Amino acid sequence: MFKDRLRKLVSLLSTWKIDGVVLVPGPNLRYLTGINMHTSERPTLAFFPAQGAPALVLPLLEAQGLPEDVRSEVHLFSYTDEEGPQDAVAAAAAALQLSGKRLGVEFLHMRVMELKRLEQAAGDCHILAFEAFLQELRACKDENELEEMRRAVRITEEALSSTIAQVRPGQTEQEIATELRLAMFRAGAEDVAFVITVAGPRTASPHASASSRPVQPGDVLIVDCGAVYGGYVADITRTFAIGEIPAELEDVYAVVKAANEAGREAARPGARAQDVDRAARQVIMEAGYGEYFIHRTGHGLGLEVHEPPYIVEGNEERLRPGMTFTVEPGIYIPGLGGVRIEDDVVVTVSSSETLTTHPRDLIHL
Repeated sequence: MFKDRLRKLVSLLSTWKIDGVVLVPGPNLRYLTGINMHTSERPTLAFFPAQGAPALVLPLLEAQGLPEDVRSEVHLFSYTDEEGPQDAVAAAAAALQLSGKRLGVEFLHMRVMELKRLEQAAGDCHILAFEAFLQELRACKDENELEEMRRAVRITEEALSSTIAQVRPGQTEQEIATELRLAMFRAGAEDVAFVITVAGPRTASPHASASSRPVQPGDVLIVDCGAVYGGYVADITRTFAIGEIPAELEDVYAVVKAANEAGREAARPGARAQDVDRAARQVIMEAGYGEYFIHRTGHGLGLEVHEPPYIVEGNEERLRPGMTFTVEPGIYIPGLGGVRIEDDVVVTVSSSETLTTHPRDLIHL
């Protein structure tokens, strides 16, 4: 699997006449090699030349934990804390003859620390933004990736269901969020991507974080969460009622549910990303709530919570089989509250499949 991905990368480098790409720990490195590392004060740089074997500069303490199949396929340049990384970076750059070459880097992930060391070691290299090409490589998920995402969705929905069954007035938003995180791990999550739990008037802010405010009868409760499994994330939002809620919020819920359905129905191969946004947004605008839908309809999903394709007006990218993204329309009325319903969708050969299955009817807790 990883060899096939590396061959596709080399083909891209050749097409765009780029001599190599330099990556740091993160989703792109994991996608190409399976190496799952976090950035730290000890820099790690992975070199993928257009010709020849990859090279990896990393701390000695990390090198010892590399899988044997990785160790056999790359040139390792390790360093100790006493030595520091610069000599190892210089040795890798010399071995790959990077001076004066055109090198792609990740502008969204590479830090100034790595960039400066690279420029110092590689001499007159020409640094280019390569993010878009890497994202294109990852855009269409294969069956192995989709199975990991399905597992992440199942874990998330199991945890959401068990947590919501225990919610009672008087619990704080933070207490609910904590229980949900624990429930994801109990259900088998590798990690928790994020948890947002907000209630009452605070739901009018789409990205509010959990507070010490207790949930109260008459509140709506928005829960937005995602588990990680095999590196891949789920992302689901449901809005719940704590007892009876204001009639207008009941009406808003019905509008958002219809918008969610319209957006998912518009997701098909050949459609433009903005077509999905337009389908969902039209429902909300026709209901008179257009000014209260204040974000895009969705975003791509995979090794990152937010990645292409972005489901937003102006994005004319054509959807292709294997593309995965969210459909998450919402209405947010200051002083009253908000409603969001979010599902994860994958484009198929003829239509699309909704990976998330948690009930979309309004549940009164």
